[in-house]
Amino acid sequence: MSLLNVDPRVKTPMVSDCLDAVGVRNNVMNISVRALRPHYRAVGLAATIEFEPSTEFDQKDPYGVAIDFLDTLQPGELAVVATGGEDRSAFWGELFSAAAKGRGATGVVTDGPLRDTEAIVAVDFAAFGKAARPIDYKGRMRVKNTRSAVICGGVEIHPGDAIIADSDGVVVVPAKFITEVFDAANKRAQSEKTVLKELLDGKSVRQVWDTYGVL
Repeated sequence: MSLLNVDPRVKTPMVSDCLDAVGVRNNVMNISVRALRPHYRAVGLAATIEFEPSTEFDQKDPYGVAIDFLDTLQPGELAVVATGGEDRSAFWGELFSAAAKGRGATGVVTDGPLRDTEAIVAVDFAAFGKAARPIDYKGRMRVKNTRSAVICGGVEIHPGDAIIADSDGVVVVPAKFITEVFDAANKRAQSEKTVLKELLDGKSVRQVWDTYGVL
């Protein structure tokens, strides 16, 4: 699994703007998907798992499919948990976070609730989700598929797409645009450092815009 070459100064607004430049204008998850803690930032390649409502479950191995998914995670991947926006249960908690971190995953993004939130923070795993709820998914939801195309937070995501998530939201970069978009975002991160300094030094917004084309 190749790791993404992303400058640590790159933020989601920069990536969103760079996606606009290549004609991809709707790949930002809806505002219900938020960072568990404001300082969280995660960048990785999407490893997808999708849930659907169901009261049926294997009495002997109720978490089997999710366990198998966790055990496939590779360094540099980011778990994307698609739930259809369901809130009848939580979908990710402390032990899933510990397992994913131990496998080298960079974070988790879900459009459903998290649980064990303080414990996730203690594990120091970058988690993004729709609020929190303590209830277990067993007997309420089940895994529909893994490592397939999903809709999460209103965005279509394929395994291997790039995800960047921070306090401003979650952006999805289709695999075919990864190199182009992150090369542009890395350059923009360097430009914005200069732009910030010049604005703080008193240069006019017009001067800065005409010189750098960045705001």
